[in-house]
Amino acid sequence: MTPPIYDRQLDNGQLDEGELDRAYGALLGLAVGDALGMPTQMLAYDEVARRFGVLDRFHAGAPDHPIAAGLRAGRVTDDTEQAVILGRLLVAGRGRLDVAAYVAALQAWEERMVAAGSGDLLGPSTRRALRAIAGGVDVAVAGQWGETNGAAMRIAPVGIAVPAEPLAPLVDQVVAVSRPTHGTGLALAGAGAVAAAVSTGVSGHPFEVAVDTAVRAAADGATRGSYVAGADVGTRIRWAVDVVTGLDPIEMLTRISSLVGTSLATQESVPAAFAIASLFPTDPWEAARHAASLGGDADTIAAIAGAIVGACCGGSAFPEALAATVEAVNPDLGLAALAADLLALRG
Repeated sequence: MTPPIYDRQLDNGQLDEGELDRAYGALLGLAVGDALGMPTQMLAYDEVARRFGVLDRFHAGAPDHPIAAGLRAGRVTDDTEQAVILGRLLVAGRGRLDVAAYVAALQAWEERMVAAGSGDLLGPSTRRALRAIAGGVDVAVAGQWGETNGAAMRIAPVGIAVPAEPLAPLVDQVVAVSRPTHGTGLALAGAGAVAAAVSTGVSGHPFEVAVDTAVRAAADGATRGSYVAGADVGTRIRWAVDVVTGLDPIEMLTRISSLVGTSLATQESVPAAFAIASLFPTDPWEAARHAASLGGDADTIAAIAGAIVGACCGGSAFPEALAATVEAVNPDLGLAALAADLLALRG
């Protein structure tokens, strides 16, 4: 699968074809996982199993869904849309984030969601920080209590734009773009882990190397923010991967749901995504559809798992119909063009 933007970039001799495929795979995996998890988010795992089994296609939001009622099959949610906002601002700033523009863009996004009658709004940490900023709180401290997974869910563009080696500059960028809303060591550890795994995959390394880099990034990120109580993210990533090793897919989902956790807590959802990715390290579609079958914060877990395995395997690893559906239902995303623009920053 070769989106048209690839040809434009390669004709100019700017980007490596393999890296470009993997950068696109990260964003496509994010969107596919997000869209798969749209109708299952907020549901209990047993309810997802009863309604869908293990998801094998995109589904519309059920009429009784608390957030996604009425959304078309293949529709993405806040995970992808906020990642695209971040990615476009990074491109506009040539790798530097205009924080004021970022805050305004997130506020405008929520206003559009409210106007559209959507229940899919900003997460608790982001909302709290933006309200604080609107009330005059300095942006440098507004996110000091943000510990949930909003930073991790939208961080994939940083993983595309910044190499993982040396690691410190990548974590620096994670901190810079996350701190306005998620300034705790817990949230920065989760975002650092996801960005590092995506970046390692874009560089051409397999999932196993991506996990090692992610754990190192989590350890660094954990030292960069304010303290809140919570389990160590890097340690839980290792543990969650070990917990599911050797399990069949259904047993894996049960174990993650009951033991690792699927809430929007960073220390649950990020390790859950890595655990699922570890069983499908060369198949981003399988990783995304199993993650979306968890319930809980399924759209975010599936978006993260899809982004990581997509970065390791590339957009060409997805069935072509998936990309076509995501692009048709969400025509304003422009994922291929954004992947190319972000990758151009990497050099």
